[in-house]
Amino acid sequence: MATVSSNIQHSLSVSVGAFVDELVRSGVRHFCVCPGSRSTPLALTIARHPAAKLWMHIDERSAAFFGLGLAKTLREPVVLVCTSGTAAANFMPAVVEAFSARIPLVVLTADRPHELRDVGAPQTINQINLFGAHVKWFMDLAEPDAAPEMLRYTRTVADRLSRWPAAARPAQCISTARTVSRCCPTAPLRLPLPRRVWQATHMSRYPPVRARPMPRLWPRWLPTCAPCRAA
Repeated sequence: MATVSSNIQHSLSVSVGAFVDELVRSGVRHFCVCPGSRSTPLALTIARHPAAKLWMHIDERSAAFFGLGLAKTLREPVVLVCTSGTAAANFMPAVVEAFSARIPLVVLTADRPHELRDVGAPQTINQINLFGAHVKWFMDLAEPDAAPEMLRYTRTVADRLSRWPAAARPAQCISTARTVSRCCPTAPLRLPLPRRVWQATHMSRYPPVRARPMPRLWPRWLPTCAPCRAA
């Protein structure tokens, strides 16, 4: 039993590491992450990647609009990350606005493994096409697997998320995640990531999370109260 659990954790670590690394290699730099148990492997992998910029948010709705503003300002894809259950539904308003304004967002939502869907498992909702027509591309990613062919699949999907034009011309490029969000017209993309239980014993392998501080978004010329001015 311990061996099976260890294999699952190994596959999860390797698969998530390949996915995040390919996103960064494809040019994605900013990740807005909301804390949650099932999204912990993804959050910790982002935190330890030297080229990824982590923005921590407690509230999913606020995180989504922060990511929307960041993507609009930088004119590049920004990743949103949340845990399973209804957390993903809080991204909806920002995703709709991003779709209407053609802002590139990559929405990654943790999910239960396939056998725990529609059986009454806690913190589980039907995430298939959750945002409907308000995303340009949707894919239900396979469960983590450390096999070489599955790692190639994982990296291909990650690359496509932000480079859709290359994916539309397979003779020129076989890549798949970063492309999608930058294709004209730009728009949000979404992937539910089915993950099994993440054991706390495996967290010791990762360094402490050092999130980037939130920038000062309140214009200095606007009148503010004393506590706000001191912040």
